[in-house]
Amino acid sequence: MEVLVELLENTNRSVFLTGKAGTGKTTFLNDFVKKTRKKHIIVAPTGIAAINAGGVTIHSLFGIPFRTFVPTTEHIDPNLAMNINELFPHFKYRKDKLDLFREIELIIIDEVSMLRADLLDILDHSLRRVRRNQFPFGGAQLLLIGDLYQLPPVVKDDSEKILSKYYQTPFFFSAQALQNIPLITVELTKVYRQQNKEFLGILEAVRHADIRNIDFEKLNSRYKPDFEPENEAYIHLCSHNRIADHINQKKLRELQEASQFYKATVIGEFKETQYPNDEIIELKVGSQIMFIRNDSSPEKKFYNGKLAKISCLEEDLIKAVFEESGVEFTLTKEVWEQKKYTLDADKNIKTEVLGSFEQYPIRLAWAVTIHKSQGLTFDRVIIDAGRSFASGQVYVALSRCRTLEGIVLKSKITPEAIFCDSRIEKFQDSTNANDILEKLLEKDKYSFTLLKVQMKIDASWLKDFVINWIAEEVSDEKIKKQAENFTIESEKLFYISEKFKKIIHQKTLGFIAGTIPWTEIEDKCKGAVNFFYKKVAEDFLLPLKELYSETINRKGLKKFNEETKIFLYDLEDYLEKLKECGLLEVPLFDKTLEVDTSVVVMKKPTHLITFQLFEEGMPPFEIAEKRNLALSTVYRHLAKMGLTEVEKTFKM
Repeated sequence: MEVLVELLENTNRSVFLTGKAGTGKTTFLNDFVKKTRKKHIIVAPTGIAAINAGGVTIHSLFGIPFRTFVPTTEHIDPNLAMNINELFPHFKYRKDKLDLFREIELIIIDEVSMLRADLLDILDHSLRRVRRNQFPFGGAQLLLIGDLYQLPPVVKDDSEKILSKYYQTPFFFSAQALQNIPLITVELTKVYRQQNKEFLGILEAVRHADIRNIDFEKLNSRYKPDFEPENEAYIHLCSHNRIADHINQKKLRELQEASQFYKATVIGEFKETQYPNDEIIELKVGSQIMFIRNDSSPEKKFYNGKLAKISCLEEDLIKAVFEESGVEFTLTKEVWEQKKYTLDADKNIKTEVLGSFEQYPIRLAWAVTIHKSQGLTFDRVIIDAGRSFASGQVYVALSRCRTLEGIVLKSKITPEAIFCDSRIEKFQDSTNANDILEKLLEKDKYSFTLLKVQMKIDASWLKDFVINWIAEEVSDEKIKKQAENFTIESEKLFYISEKFKKIIHQKTLGFIAGTIPWTEIEDKCKGAVNFFYKKVAEDFLLPLKELYSETINRKGLKKFNEETKIFLYDLEDYLEKLKECGLLEVPLFDKTLEVDTSVVVMKKPTHLITFQLFEEGMPPFEIAEKRNLALSTVYRHLAKMGLTEVEKTFKM
């Protein structure tokens, strides 16, 4: 899929990458993150999925509460859900996290079938707010990876009732934010796990709940209700943890050998709820085990889902035998890492390890849940599809096995057990782009470079920021006057920003149609970059720096000064990004306009503040009251500026 890699690299097109079980979605992800030049992060809906993908959870990175969200500003019963207004207090991030979010170019979300629409909308609100950008997801590109025909999002009954009023489905594609971007679906079609065409045909029909084309007679030929494995290694696929645990413990107790226990080594920060394996593994010689990750050593002896049998146990030694080869080998521990994303000095996104979990990469494997089997491959499985399998679970269970002959059914599979959500098929059919990827790549590369400029120029964020900056009542007349000026100027820039977007859109259409040369668009963008730089520097940053230098020492303005400092950092960041603007490597910024945008504000000497107020006509006793100073201190400040008693008297 080289063309897909090029599309992700050279455009801002958001992509849903999907495919049947065993088509190589995880392999694509691992290869892509090694190649991409884009600043990216990997997130997932659950802790285990995030750790397995080498990323972090959406909730932990964005500080999102575990509550149902509805996309409205209307009052909502807080016991049921939170609305948009209740979200905003969660978006006051530290500067280092703000900087990180503003550098992200691509967000990769793995296991997206489990991502609920409301959580994706929370992500959108957060990014648009902190990136000061009203494009969906703050202008960041999305790569969503998963299979909607497998495990669906978890929605409790009370949440489903209120979510259904705002979302057509609980799936990610029903998020409001996605309705405003041209998301495409790319489906990987070559299945590497299964090779038999007849079995692949059955799996395809089960996946789409195509009842008429499912060969139930062939499928149920594997029905063996009394089957018990003897020498060959089979694994039971169960619907619930309690069933899998019961089978594993029963089988373990049947072994006459003594138990050995192996404790994980946990270092640093690693949440217990996100442990990728049991903290303590109980084993006996003869235990059937399953590897839960690929071998990281050069030998590549095992893969995620491979079965083996324990042959030797000592205090610090585990040996096992692969059934098919009979070769004994010594197990070594693997390390899983709890990570966080940070920026280095060059503003490159890097991962920082917060903690690690070191344990043998195995678990007892006479049985495993359907949920934990997702992504695994087995040679022989025992399935009881009659025990409350949820939507998609019959397909997941059957598709874990390489062959139909490797499957044993404990209960027959009936048409009633097979169903899927028709809305999934409708979404994927309407967005499928497998046949037009090259055309999209050629079309989007020009709009992509223009979009990057538009996102950096967009000054509409100032309007909302000014409103929030002055939200707290402040009595100081100078602050009030400055707030009025900022309000007026931000309204003007909002209007100009919106007008610029429309003009560029029209000119882009003209360029695509061949009626406008690229140089005309280039000149327009140069003018816009330099206009916005000059206006924001002169009308916002410099006046705010001056004001901050005066208020930084004032009592009663702590919260105001904290908000002002954030405002200054955002202004600096905006102007610095304007300086970086370019169209297809052609720089747009006029360096002769450059001003000192640094927000390192020196506190104005206290006597100069006194003198400035005096020059504005304020008498000494009012200055003393305003600045909470003794009147004698005010006179001392004025004397320091060279004013005599006569001059002071005359001025008063």
